[in-house]
Amino acid sequence: MSVTRIASRYSKSLIDLAIEQDKLETILEDIQNFRNIADHRELSLLLKSPIVKGDKKKAILKEIFEGKVDTLTMRFLELIVDKGREELLQPIADQFVFLYKKYKHISSIVLTTAEKLSDASLKALEAKLNESSATDDVIEIETRVNPKLIGGFIVEFDDKRYDASVAHKLNTLKKEFDINLYEKNF
Repeated sequence: MSVTRIASRYSKSLIDLAIEQDKLETILEDIQNFRNIADHRELSLLLKSPIVKGDKKKAILKEIFEGKVDTLTMRFLELIVDKGREELLQPIADQFVFLYKKYKHISSIVLTTAEKLSDASLKALEAKLNESSATDDVIEIETRVNPKLIGGFIVEFDDKRYDASVAHKLNTLKKEFDINLYEKNF
């Protein structure tokens, strides 16, 4: 079974339980904290190590998170270790955040520009995206700057990409010029 499928099943179970117990926001905060801590190389390597036994991993997770997260989150982390899926905790956490945003109708948009946008331009773009039927009710915009774009922007969300950058247009034009329709081929 694929990692995405396994992560999806565990995260779906957790989100359903969190909704049932009316703890969705609390669990989301716990999962985001876990994601931040799990980014540390040492913890990531520990969770993926086949040499370290499950009991030791549970004890370490308990030491790090007990009293700082909800009991549901703690029990979920322990369950994942008991099932031998601890190396998938990061993908499960990522999938949980994805499902949360889907449940709350939040569109996460990555906007890449050649230069930092002004607040007015960002607000105008956000208004256009809100009018669009392609986005959900709430929009989260993550901005990135990439001077290699030369000008324009790239908008990415929901596995879609709209590239209105000068660099993209130049590459397209270059490809068109590479195809010489007027040259005879013998």
